[in-house]
Amino acid sequence: MADGAGEIRLSLEGLNCAQCSSKIEKAVAVLPGVSSAAIDLVAGRMRISLEDQRPAGELLSSIRTVVSSIEPGVVVSEERLPEGPSSLPKGDMLRLSAGALLWLAALFLPLGEIARFLLYVTAYLTAGIKVLRTVAGNLRRGALFDEFFLMTAATGGAFAIGEFSEAVAVMLFYETGELVQSLAVERSRRSILSLLDIRPDRATVLEDGEWKTARAEDVTAGRTLLVKPGERVPLDGKVLDGTSSLDTSSLTGESVPRDVSEGSEVLAGSVNLGGTLTVTVLRPFGETTLSKGLRLIEEARERKAPTERFITSFARWYTPAVVVLAALLALVPPLAGLGGFRDWGYRALVFLVVSCPCALVISVPLALFGGMGAASRRGILLKGGNVLETLARTRAVLFDKTGTLTMGVFRVTEIHPSSFMTARELIETAAAAERGSNHPVARAVAAAGGVQGPALPVEEYPGLGVRLVLDGEEILAGNAALLERHGVPVDGDPGWKPGAVVHVSRGGRYAGFLVVEDTPREQAREAVDRLRKLGVNTVGMLSGDRPENAGKLASQLGLDIWEGGLLPAGKLDSFRRIREEAGGTTLFVGDGMNDAPLLAAADAGFAMGGLGADAAIEAADGVLLRDDPLGAAEAIEIARRTRAIVWQNIAFALGVKGLVLAMGAFGVATMWEAVFADVGVALLATLNAARILRTGGAEKG
Repeated sequence: MADGAGEIRLSLEGLNCAQCSSKIEKAVAVLPGVSSAAIDLVAGRMRISLEDQRPAGELLSSIRTVVSSIEPGVVVSEERLPEGPSSLPKGDMLRLSAGALLWLAALFLPLGEIARFLLYVTAYLTAGIKVLRTVAGNLRRGALFDEFFLMTAATGGAFAIGEFSEAVAVMLFYETGELVQSLAVERSRRSILSLLDIRPDRATVLEDGEWKTARAEDVTAGRTLLVKPGERVPLDGKVLDGTSSLDTSSLTGESVPRDVSEGSEVLAGSVNLGGTLTVTVLRPFGETTLSKGLRLIEEARERKAPTERFITSFARWYTPAVVVLAALLALVPPLAGLGGFRDWGYRALVFLVVSCPCALVISVPLALFGGMGAASRRGILLKGGNVLETLARTRAVLFDKTGTLTMGVFRVTEIHPSSFMTARELIETAAAAERGSNHPVARAVAAAGGVQGPALPVEEYPGLGVRLVLDGEEILAGNAALLERHGVPVDGDPGWKPGAVVHVSRGGRYAGFLVVEDTPREQAREAVDRLRKLGVNTVGMLSGDRPENAGKLASQLGLDIWEGGLLPAGKLDSFRRIREEAGGTTLFVGDGMNDAPLLAAADAGFAMGGLGADAAIEAADGVLLRDDPLGAAEAIEIARRTRAIVWQNIAFALGVKGLVLAMGAFGVATMWEAVFADVGVALLATLNAARILRTGGAEKG
């Protein structure tokens, strides 16, 4: 239950009422020792910040009392992922079945008026006991205008005007609909949570020379694990022995398995597809890459989207407004001589039934949470529903160059030997010298040379290159200034070359030059093309690399705008100017290492390449777990699909409710239509919100 000092997290099983969750938050927040309380209705969780270290058991008891008084039947327990399939509660099914049988008996059996009335009352109390009990508790606290009060007032009013059968039927339909809706919400909730939390509960640990099973959260760094074929890696670690392929699709969205061997790092949640692996644990359960991502998503639910905040605010005014209209409808027309109180009273009851905004309040956050779940399945972690709404409006996307649009790994792309040396001899000569350096360009040259054996000691010249004496001969590898400093003239001008030019000499003679480049990522061009298909007006790049190199990459990818040779401050200034020129929401995607100012300044910022850079996670609005700029386009697609579903739900709910309200005012609609406009619309909106999970965000909307 505890999640660090001063904070506890609880599971609220069976809570599906938005208005009730708001009441619970306020009531728990004023408990002794509690600083604040926040409920994530979609996830069914509550996070409580404490002012002091009050005993958890004592506080849990107080919270259960509060929750039970506001929403009977909600189970408060230590936070956990629900297990097993959702099913209708047997007690509620029996109660509603008994209520239905009693209603049918009163409707069809030949009974006297008093016996029939008593049977209707019994059926009503049987079907609506939970609603009535909740209303009684709310009235004791002076709380009105929730869905339970409205339903009680509407059905009680139906009894008052002699519509006994309809009163019982409406309560039955309402309770049955609420039960089915709760099941639909719970199944959607579990689908999302099971999608996100793929951490294994158990791990096979080496202890006293034997393999034993232990809880994954009890395993500390430095312990040795055994991961068999078909099992998930329980904790982040490094392979000590064995070779295999890992399915990391649930973490990064990457469909191609990743080969691992001795020395390779593996992430918790990956599935072992091949041989048995022996792994040493690098990080404990709560600090794994996957756990970081789950915390990121959980905290994201507290960053509500503008639409979600608007709907919540709207709901607070909508219900009282409709109740006032119902009162006016029941009183004004009869007093004006336009009909009897019974007829207009019935029309007012229709208003009461329609006045609950559940379809809006639950389906909008569920759709947004589903969008975040669909994004996580593609290796995209978002910090809140507000990020989804920002992405849906994106009109310009700017990328960093090195490590984002390019691999960030150099390779030799051109070899130009002099007349006395072959290409192979040139690369081997350069590699012999460069193997002694840790510079990225030097490592690329050494790898291309393929020279075996230990690195030889070299003399490094910062900013220039390296010098090696091999078999009595001096070998120089670096820029032209290095060779000229040592009296070796560079033959001819190689002209402008993309990337870095490495000049080489041997024994005082110029041997030729190599070109070393950082190559574009395979999906970079596809990312640019997909962004354009999505209607993004400006796709550009900001780079600290030489303008010549930046220009070449921009041409290859077909970018609209680019700038190179930028210092960090200049990069930020260029971004602000381009955003103003674009005239719309702008997304920036960086490698997460030195782009924190830009990530923070952008309307939406993505750190690419995992969860290793804490500064980047803090500044960014999202993290692309895959080293793939295509994730930016996929995130926008998911955001737009989610936005479409959110507005479908809003339009559908308000449209149907508005239609039934109008029909009720004119005496056309009955309480049956009103119940459908409440419970039926809420259920349909909930099912519609869950569609984003089934499509995986692949659809465009």
